[in-house]
Amino acid sequence: MVELSDPEDVKIVGLARSTRARTRAEEGACVRDTDGRTYAGATVALESLRLSAVQVAVAMAVSSGARGLEAVAVLGESGSARDTDLSVVRDFAGPGVTVLVADPDGAVLQSLTS
Repeated sequence: MVELSDPEDVKIVGLARSTRARTRAEEGACVRDTDGRTYAGATVALESLRLSAVQVAVAMAVSSGARGLEAVAVLGESGSARDTDLSVVRDFAGPGVTVLVADPDGAVLQSLTS
């Protein structure tokens, strides 16, 4: 397990967890942009549209005018980050963004870099 010392990282993990719980989705995610604003999203699993929680959160940041990301938190049963999610983060914010991967209870299992 990874111990978080930055309260802003704790915050995005908590927001991702509450979003997942509220929607009962497979995953919850939250991103923090370079201005400190946060955007949370949950998995979308419709017959005609499938998006991961990270894709939703990044899309929300982009559509709100964010210019980059500082950090991403994703949590769910898998306990890992998808390559497609890391690609979305890199496409928008470039390499070097911290990606926190947590279990459904919010315990951070990994800290990756996009």
